[in-house]
Amino acid sequence: MKKLIALFATTAVASSTAMGAIALSGTASVSYDDNGSAGGDNSDGASETSYDADLSIVGTAGSTTLTAGYDMEGGSLATTGVSLATTVGPATITADMHNATEDNNNDGDGDFVKQQDDRGVSVSLNAPIGDATIALDDSGAVTISGTWSGVTVSHNVKTNVTTGSAAIAGMDMSITNDDGSSTWSLGTTVSGVAVTLDSDSDVSAVFGLAGNTMTVNYIGERAATAASTDLDAAKAKYSKASAAAYSTVAISRALTSGATLAATYKSSDESLTLKASVAF
Repeated sequence: MKKLIALFATTAVASSTAMGAIALSGTASVSYDDNGSAGGDNSDGASETSYDADLSIVGTAGSTTLTAGYDMEGGSLATTGVSLATTVGPATITADMHNATEDNNNDGDGDFVKQQDDRGVSVSLNAPIGDATIALDDSGAVTISGTWSGVTVSHNVKTNVTTGSAAIAGMDMSITNDDGSSTWSLGTTVSGVAVTLDSDSDVSAVFGLAGNTMTVNYIGERAATAASTDLDAAKAKYSKASAAAYSTVAISRALTSGATLAATYKSSDESLTLKASVAF
């Protein structure tokens, strides 16, 4: 009998070792929105309470990782993403196994006209050459990246997208040039206030206030964007409506219970949202 118990214990330990490591994490929140004067997404302007709970499962065995995400607040678990990644020498192989469901409505948000198939397998190669790294993926895109004198630069030869970032004299700077169209952002901290400004005229300020965190955002005006005329109907998008500038003010506080309480005011519809959340 003792030999049988010992054999069972040895088998159990061997099985656990073969399984590798599994990590669970997630978030949950409850929000109350009075929907302000404009009614938000409700045509009658009635207040509403919304719920959100998400679960993430990460399984690791050697250099292979499976990552899966789920929505939990419905009647059953709803998959939000599943991907498998592994490395073979300098190559990384990633399989996206979940086909997400997009919003295909012509509601002025620039949604895709047709459902997209997000599944696929990608292979990338990273090879260090001096201070630079050359990466190649299965689409044939070559990316050259590296950090020189504190400045990080990356360039994709196929898409002609260049990104750069640096921290100089307390200022965090980043810039992206997408085939001739540039966007940028600047961030710094002044007297304990973290301030960010970007090329869309968006401004954000975060600072502590009597044990709370206060975040003030100014979202700049957005111009309308025409519908795409991609010959591939699966990639075509509806037009995007213009949007007026607005501001938000949020105050949040971490409680000793592990939860966080936040109140957010939005000027565009004069709405106030109260949210209680937890991350685990």
